[in-house]
Amino acid sequence: MLISLAHAADGAPADMMGSLTQFLPLIVIFALFYFMMIRPQMKRAKEQKNMIESLQKGDEVVTAGGELGKIVKVSESYVSLEIAENVVIHMQKSAIQTLLPKGTIKGI
Repeated sequence: MLISLAHAADGAPADMMGSLTQFLPLIVIFALFYFMMIRPQMKRAKEQKNMIESLQKGDEVVTAGGELGKIVKVSESYVSLEIAENVVIHMQKSAIQTLLPKGTIKGI
């Protein structure tokens, strides 16, 4: 017994609007996820990269470890920080967290 082709193809055509409404919540969740999480993180990372690239001698910074210091030397991937009088430490540029306004260290 063979099923005739006409009988096998007797299904109703797929409703395009119904399939779109099934995926609409996923699309909305992805859009919210992008605008609430991914985009702000990308913006912060870009600002951090620009700040690290613009470091120069004399800038006052805070490191990721919490040390406050003044930059005395800048190389390609390292900086030398003076954290006290005649005390200089060498750190990677990526360890710099915040660029402070000039004169902040004197005010502390």
